[in-house]
Amino acid sequence: MSAKPRRRTRQNRTLWLLDRLERDTRADAVIDVLRKGVWALPLGRGRDLLHGRWLGHPVHPLMVQVPIGSWMSAAVLDLRPGRSREADLLVGLGLAAAAPAALAGAADWAELHREQQRVGFVHALANTVAVGLYGASLVCRVKGRTGPGRALGFLGLTAVGVGGMLGGHLAYRQASGANHAEEVPHVVTEGWHRIGGVDEFPAGQPVRRSVDDVPVLVVRETGGQIHALAERCSHLAGPLSEGTVADGCVTCPWHGSVFRLSDGWNVRGPAIAPQPAFDTRVVDGHVEVRLRGPDREADRRPAGTGAEK
Repeated sequence: MSAKPRRRTRQNRTLWLLDRLERDTRADAVIDVLRKGVWALPLGRGRDLLHGRWLGHPVHPLMVQVPIGSWMSAAVLDLRPGRSREADLLVGLGLAAAAPAALAGAADWAELHREQQRVGFVHALANTVAVGLYGASLVCRVKGRTGPGRALGFLGLTAVGVGGMLGGHLAYRQASGANHAEEVPHVVTEGWHRIGGVDEFPAGQPVRRSVDDVPVLVVRETGGQIHALAERCSHLAGPLSEGTVADGCVTCPWHGSVFRLSDGWNVRGPAIAPQPAFDTRVVDGHVEVRLRGPDREADRRPAGTGAEK
């Protein structure tokens, strides 16, 4: 009996091109200059506002709905005779909304890994081309050159589509805006887990342990209280155990996100999600941790104050 021929599968051409883009180093020098420029912007607390820390997820995808929706609606009206004034208004609205959306995107982009920044750079270029085309379209429309204005608008919408595809690759393939600590509650089993003796945790020093193959950051305060958080930063999975501990918080060594040790709250971005926190106790000189659930928020007890057996 003859063997069946193997089915040949070709790699998706678009994904192949995107993979090459992630590895392409030719724009790295420009990316470094732009990244430093974004960092130098005097945004202050507005930086966290642009990251979307107040919202719990990146605000850039929300803001881009206005220009994209406006330009898409303008394209539909351009296909209908006698609706040029409404289309002109929508093109202008999209241009006005593009600037704050771009600023939010730039704030996020400056805090990404290099492979993500390369894709994000081309994403920004495509959107810049779109803004230029729509700007030229609006000028033509104001001057009464409706035909060229519509043509430039359709070209701009094409550029927006390319930029949107690259943005989707950033968000879903490269997980640039995802919460990298979300899986922890689904992986760690219920109950207490012993992670080592008290003397294995020097006061004020971050220590890395593991519970059900999930890395856990453990910090013992000088007074004896012990804190435990998921160790991989929710922003881009940076190692918090290599970070700095000060003022009851830990700072991620990769992008500077700050988390409160007592409950994992993200005090400062770019992280937009808190770290999963663990209850702690000391039993017979050994530290035990338990993933904290919303129903156990009031059940937290400092190590050595009634939890010790």
